[in-house]
Amino acid sequence: MSVLKLFLNFAKRYRLVAVYYSLIFFLFISIFYVCSIPFQAVWYALLLSGVIGGFFLIYSFIQYSIKYRLLKEQEGRVLYDLDGLPEPFGEIEMIYQELLKDLFLEKSNAQINVINERKELYDYYTMWLHQIKTPIAAMRLLLQSEEEKDTCALRLELFKIEQYAQMALQYLRIGEMSNDLVLKWYPLENIVKQAVRNYSTMFILKKIALELSEFHVNVLTDERWMVFVIEQLLSNALKYTNEGKICIQYDKTNEILLIKDSGIGIAKEDLPRVFERGFTGYNGRENKKATGIGLYLCKQILDKLAHPIHLSSKVGEGTTVALFFHREELKEDIF
Repeated sequence: MSVLKLFLNFAKRYRLVAVYYSLIFFLFISIFYVCSIPFQAVWYALLLSGVIGGFFLIYSFIQYSIKYRLLKEQEGRVLYDLDGLPEPFGEIEMIYQELLKDLFLEKSNAQINVINERKELYDYYTMWLHQIKTPIAAMRLLLQSEEEKDTCALRLELFKIEQYAQMALQYLRIGEMSNDLVLKWYPLENIVKQAVRNYSTMFILKKIALELSEFHVNVLTDERWMVFVIEQLLSNALKYTNEGKICIQYDKTNEILLIKDSGIGIAKEDLPRVFERGFTGYNGRENKKATGIGLYLCKQILDKLAHPIHLSSKVGEGTTVALFFHREELKEDIF
């Protein structure tokens, strides 16, 4: 804030004091005039009062400026620390600071409670997700001992349970993802093959062909999180593809991994919102299969890994998802 504007605010705050002294000034002038006191005596008293008042005015303005600067410095820190607040002047300011300290204490206690509750929730669901893996593994063993023709549907549903449990675990971990990143150069083909291998059962059970091109390229990313992202994209492709194939290619020129399916596609009006949490669109409402979490998680993870994602689709023709591994913005004309 400029000095002039600061002084105007100072004058506005002490305007009643100025009005009071102005009235006293005119009162003395009137009394001196009525009593016929010599003008020189009046002028000397006014000059002396003005000099003393000027010193007090300058001192008060300096104190006001210092307090203003200290308060402005605390503007960003007051949520975390109150130690830098200026000394209160008078009972009113003291009461305001006490109220501020009470609010700060309440906020701190509320934050601690939220953190503790979140940790308890995280610990519970992590434990539950690890525990549920035991009956899932037992079910898989039992299914392997049965006739193949009688267990296809059950194996497919069991696979879905595993994937939903994994999705829930990753959803809980994404808040602390930064502490879990291992960024280095990985062979992209190995990452893709891991995801494809995990979903091989679903490809076989749904009788969907996979066309996987060879590409020998290294990318700077986190292997575990990238495998999860590609798994989610394959899950979506398989979910909405009843026949045909899924193609995985790598565009070396633009450094883009393309995952194409021949599924039912996505309505044009739904495309801008597919990465929103909980948004299922027309397909989700029609088929009752979508949770609105998969693509949201992909977007959150890829944003932290600095890999832009682009999705294009036409109803009845399929969907193409592009993962951009070059650290630049996607260009629409690529697609």
